[in-house]
Amino acid sequence: MTAAVTERMAAAGRAWLGSLDATQRACATWPWPATEERRRWYYTPTDHGGLPLAAMSGAQQRLAMQLLATGLSHAGYVTVATIMGLDNVLDHLEGWSVDVGRERGRDPRMYWVSIFGEPGPGPWSWRFGGHHVSIHHTVLDGEVVAGTPCFLGADPACAPLLGPHPLRPLAGIEDTARDLMHSLDPEQANRALLTPVAPVDIVGGNRPAILGGELPIPLPDVWRAPFTDPRQNARLVAMQQAAEQKSGARPTDHEAVRLTARPKGIPAADLTGTQQQQLRELLALYLGRVPDSLADREAAKFAGDRLAAVHLAWAGSLQPGRPHYYRLQGPRLLVEYDNTQRDANHVHSVWRDPEGDFGADVLAGHLTAQH
Repeated sequence: MTAAVTERMAAAGRAWLGSLDATQRACATWPWPATEERRRWYYTPTDHGGLPLAAMSGAQQRLAMQLLATGLSHAGYVTVATIMGLDNVLDHLEGWSVDVGRERGRDPRMYWVSIFGEPGPGPWSWRFGGHHVSIHHTVLDGEVVAGTPCFLGADPACAPLLGPHPLRPLAGIEDTARDLMHSLDPEQANRALLTPVAPVDIVGGNRPAILGGELPIPLPDVWRAPFTDPRQNARLVAMQQAAEQKSGARPTDHEAVRLTARPKGIPAADLTGTQQQQLRELLALYLGRVPDSLADREAAKFAGDRLAAVHLAWAGSLQPGRPHYYRLQGPRLLVEYDNTQRDANHVHSVWRDPEGDFGADVLAGHLTAQH
């Protein structure tokens, strides 16, 4: 079943590449493996590398979105399309004034597509990224061997619609996690809670690899390069300082959320059967971002007793609308979620495989076998 996904990806990749002229193609492609560039990723409104939608014709944009759709479930694609559209909402909220070194700071056309190698049996990979979206898939020997890192965010996380229900693109991963935390008894909750103060961002940030020992990355460092205008760099520093001051975080709070090789929090082995099912439902919301056959393959890694080693950790408040953070960590798994910025109305979430992001584990074995 995963081979069918690979074939669709390759066909969509070839179709998009075939629509580009020589100048566009030079921006959009890298010879395999281009390891350093291939492992770059961002979730800020910075240059993500590749060819942006803004530099494509309407027909080319459609082909780019077709490629994106091959790497997502239907629900995942709808979520990503909604997140992209939120840049229009955010521009309105900010008074059409944000400047990130380009003509329009909040621009739903500033999403970049990159292809590494030639679409086919592999090895090759592709990347789609822009503000609050970073999708990566790696193909080897006719199989999609990696779909991480997979980052989705939303700003605003909650916005009004005409009618009684607000727009909340990532509501499921917030509400399901909070419900799980509320199901814990006092002893379990005490083990799961790292600190009452949530970090101002996901702890792993956009690092190309998670090795253990990481602390949150300052906002100015989650960009491709410093701004040429020093006032813009100063603005990012001021935003970081204001966020830290507002959170009230102390060095002990930062230390409490430090990523470690040994997971923090409470293991699923110490949850009740009902709580373990809630944990599976939460995990499925992350794995379900990718096509069903790929999600099923990932879910098999946590089937049965293998879920026992997955740990749940929380920081911050359990009250809706207050800053909070959580993570799920276990073998081949790191999920992080943070909702602290813009008065807890700005979500960042990521699903990673610390051993296999960008297909690192499989590609290493492949290179060894070739030599």
